[in-house]
Amino acid sequence: MELTSASPAKKVVVFDYGFGNVRSAERALARAGADVEITRDYDTAMNADGLLVPGVGAFAACMDGLRAARGDWVVERRLAGGRPVMGICVGMQILFARGIEHGVEAEGLDEWPGTVGPLQADIVPHMGWNTVEAAAGSQLFAGLDADARFYFVHSYAVHDWTLEAHNPLIAAPKVTWSTHGKPFVAAVENGALWATQFHPEKSGDAGAQLLTNWIETL
Repeated sequence: MELTSASPAKKVVVFDYGFGNVRSAERALARAGADVEITRDYDTAMNADGLLVPGVGAFAACMDGLRAARGDWVVERRLAGGRPVMGICVGMQILFARGIEHGVEAEGLDEWPGTVGPLQADIVPHMGWNTVEAAAGSQLFAGLDADARFYFVHSYAVHDWTLEAHNPLIAAPKVTWSTHGKPFVAAVENGALWATQFHPEKSGDAGAQLLTNWIETL
């Protein structure tokens, strides 16, 4: 009888550019079954099955740190080759065209059009557990109940989504929303580029399932 071995774990790099709880992300990805490495090494990040870009703090500071570590090149080159990238929290926000904090505008990676601005809510920051309205056909939220809750910590968000797929051969981006005061973008699935405004690594079983879903697509 022919014996078959289990498939090797997918290699995921958590990009270490000085912004984000990389250890927490590393542990969560490992629990979800990935072979994880924290690094800013260009070749290692380029060759991994998946790249996770964390982010905490101010939009402009994160962009400065990412550029200093050549992370903008890594993200651009990976996506040009259809290689999966996932952003978390400010790591999602910097994928948009620009961010405005305290009246200061900074350029983002411009993978998606749109502006990250202050949350339109009476209570800011938005800190704690909240539900989301997952996009129809979402792979990221597959297997999760509609009332699953995720952990958010943010004062800024994207309130308007403008990117649509005009080529009928290309799937339209799947956009998931949440509400704090007014609706905001909570997650996006767009080809090889996925992202969440919340922290899946801090979201218990629901976050673990979400990370597993991403890893299974790599």
